[in-house]
Amino acid sequence: MTILFLLALVFAALSVGSAASNYDENLLLQSLPPSSLLASFNFKSNTTQTSFEQQHFSYFPRALGQILQHANTRELHLRFTTGRWDSESWGSRPWDGAKEGGTGVELWAWIEAADDETAFSKWITLTQSLSGLFCASLNFIDSTRTTRPVSSFEPAGDLPSENLHLLHGTLPGEVVCTENLTPFLKLLPCKGKAGVASLLDGHKLFDAAWQSMAIDVRPICPESGECLVQIDQTVDIVLDIERSKRPRGNPIPRPIPADKLVCDTSKPYHAKDTCYPLEKTDGKGWSISEVFGRTISGSCPLTDDLNEDTVCLRTSPMREVRPSPDSVETRFSSQYTRCYTPPSSEAFDLNLPEQAMTVINTNVPLEEPVLHAERTIVGHGQERGGMRIIFDNPSSEKAVDFIYFETLPWFLRPFIHTLQATITGGDGIRRQVPASAFVKDTFYRPAIDRERGTQLELALSVPPASTVTLTYDFEKAILRYTEYPPDANRGFNVAPAVIKLSSPDHGRPIYIRTTSLLLPLPTPDFSMPYNVIILTSTVIALAFGSIFNLLVRRFVTVEEAAALRAQTFKGKLGGKIVALQDKLRGKSAKVE
Repeated sequence: MTILFLLALVFAALSVGSAASNYDENLLLQSLPPSSLLASFNFKSNTTQTSFEQQHFSYFPRALGQILQHANTRELHLRFTTGRWDSESWGSRPWDGAKEGGTGVELWAWIEAADDETAFSKWITLTQSLSGLFCASLNFIDSTRTTRPVSSFEPAGDLPSENLHLLHGTLPGEVVCTENLTPFLKLLPCKGKAGVASLLDGHKLFDAAWQSMAIDVRPICPESGECLVQIDQTVDIVLDIERSKRPRGNPIPRPIPADKLVCDTSKPYHAKDTCYPLEKTDGKGWSISEVFGRTISGSCPLTDDLNEDTVCLRTSPMREVRPSPDSVETRFSSQYTRCYTPPSSEAFDLNLPEQAMTVINTNVPLEEPVLHAERTIVGHGQERGGMRIIFDNPSSEKAVDFIYFETLPWFLRPFIHTLQATITGGDGIRRQVPASAFVKDTFYRPAIDRERGTQLELALSVPPASTVTLTYDFEKAILRYTEYPPDANRGFNVAPAVIKLSSPDHGRPIYIRTTSLLLPLPTPDFSMPYNVIILTSTVIALAFGSIFNLLVRRFVTVEEAAALRAQTFKGKLGGKIVALQDKLRGKSAKVE
């Protein structure tokens, strides 16, 4: 079972009838190889559609609700992501990528409007409002960073079928930091002061190898009952256990002393001064207080009564776990999952002591991803280049069908007629075949300079146990000198590609996002304008200084200057004599 299915199973079992509950929260902890910990926080709040329209939001955050109403937004998905998910070591993504975004900030929403122009106007209103709410640069999502996906995204809620417009925007260069976490916590009913949200500390969250914050707002209309508006907030982080256990007062990593190193003596170069360290073969111990630097501050008093099991742990059924006193443990049909109900008003902690692997197998089986994807820029030079996308199907039985969605900036001009495909089968032989052999359908919207970017959507199929490589050429545009950022030589960010796979087992799609790219563009020598500015400033200073001296100075001969100095000296001396006489006369008058 994938991580998504297990998360959905646990949370569904914990909150039966959660669609009708007001607020519930959950935390899932799972150890990942080699020494990492996955922590998935989930918070759900509901309000009725009638109350939402009348601005009686209950547990739904009012600040976000009023923005959605003003922008006519019916469904919203916002992502803040940093780092890279290591699928080769950690397996499938949490929630199967449904709550993961590309590097930086990603936003897509369904907006109700009469036409495209009105929808884009509401989209700008939405991005600018969210920019102020979350202290992010979402106001930089303009027409050049906005696309209208055709088949890459589907609504998660029950939306009307008319006058809806899907708009999508990304900011791959946005740096996610504590300024974004604080508004995220303020949307929660308990504001991160109680419950599992009390573990969300910026120092730990942004020290993770990978982290993603997601906000999903969708309408839910059950068969019986009134429609609801649900906000689903999710935080997924992967922490390095040993790194996180370092105390905050001593954050600098220091090497292990030589006498405590465990060396691999089988290496031919092993000696007293040469050591190849081995990973610990024991099940590493950790606790919530060690990894997060604090314990869970009781439970949020606003949590729904049906949500009893709040903290869940995925580990071996034989692994020793020491929860805090007065907590209730629950075991599920999955032998690897156990949940705990923290005390309502006391601190809660989970402690997993270190145990030898010979006694217990602490590894939890991880399912291999359905597809591996890699995207890189190839070529050299400042004028042209190429894009290479590699799709690897690890299954030896089933082909993989998916939608590939790519957004390119307007200054990267692709040549779609150069699209080529290469396949490598299980025999290791590489064959070049027409791209039409794998591309079933294509949607291409070309870019317009300084108005919109390039949108490319491909319906692809990769045979079993095969690797398909797609390549195409592109041309780099030359920008105006005012369009270059201060760090122009760093390169320009290219948004990650989005891959949507159908999942017949779960009934919902699986999403994979590639890493963002850096595109080097032809960059002028900005030292030349600097030299011109310095030279002209020097010339102007010299010319101005000379003219100013000519205008304000008085030129006289040497004799005239000596006479003026003499006169000046005599005048000063005479004035002092007169002052001294007046002073003496005043004293004599007082004596009389």
